[in-house]
Amino acid sequence: MKKLILFTVIIFGIFLFLSCDDETSRPTFPISAEIFYSLDGQQVAFTALTHSAVSWMWDFGDGNTSTEKDPVYVYEEGGYYIATLTATDEVGNSATAEVNLAIALTPYALLTGDHTKPGYDGKTWKMAQAHSVNDKLVNSDAELSLFDDGIEYLPTGAFDLYLGLKEAYNDEFTFYYDGSFKHNTTDGSSFGGIVYAMVMQQLGLTNITKTGGAAVFGQDAFALTTYTPEENATFVFTENENFSVPTIPNFATGLDNGIPIVTYPNVMTIDFPNSTEFIAARDFFPKVMVEEITDNSMRLVVFLTMSPDAIVNMDPLIVLSTTALILTFEVVN
Repeated sequence: MKKLILFTVIIFGIFLFLSCDDETSRPTFPISAEIFYSLDGQQVAFTALTHSAVSWMWDFGDGNTSTEKDPVYVYEEGGYYIATLTATDEVGNSATAEVNLAIALTPYALLTGDHTKPGYDGKTWKMAQAHSVNDKLVNSDAELSLFDDGIEYLPTGAFDLYLGLKEAYNDEFTFYYDGSFKHNTTDGSSFGGIVYAMVMQQLGLTNITKTGGAAVFGQDAFALTTYTPEENATFVFTENENFSVPTIPNFATGLDNGIPIVTYPNVMTIDFPNSTEFIAARDFFPKVMVEEITDNSMRLVVFLTMSPDAIVNMDPLIVLSTTALILTFEVVN
């Protein structure tokens, strides 16, 4: 019996020794961190995938933080963010991981692109030569009715094929998150309405280099003019406003200081205040209406004056819009 007890004690001692030795020799993983996340609208569920961490610090990229291991966070505004995780072990070593997030992107974020990306240089757009069935020449009335019932939409390459102004598709327009704007004409000229071009040439502010439209409209309706893009230009994007444009009396929905206007309620707009800049077409009305915008395309309404009779006064200059172009723009990659 004594031998059995002694044998049991010896075996237990050996097991205990081996167990302790295993604990002391077990490898310790160095601190490491990765991020897993899932998106639901503006809510993000974060998971910290870490080794040897005893504390976690999250920076959500909008000024807010958390020390939870696996936080669920709701961003107040849509946009591009960089979420950063810093994990720390018991001796103070740390590891960092980050992810780029696109949260319920706002129209402004879609216009200006992901400013959190390394090497960000704005987001560049140009007029789509392919056009779409939504691209049209319309009246500047409340309904944006067709200018000519026989022209239901602009076919592919319309400004080249029917106006002989292929250069209309050359200009590139870059919008930056900080509100700055860059315009590249590629050839030193820009596309616009003939009435505006003639007035600006008369004032010595530009030169007409090419005209087009006689085959379609019976007379030239559009032109290319010399243009040097403005340095340090800026833009203003408004997500929701009631946008009023001077228009001919038959199209007006009201008056502003005696001038007939048409008002488009609750629309998005892009404007270039105190600037010579514009997008799409160079005319008397640089402010444009944004009908739709996605990550790779947008549709704009650009107002024009196609009749010299719509010039109410030259000094000060008072001009009424007669027409609008609805145009699709695509991202330049």
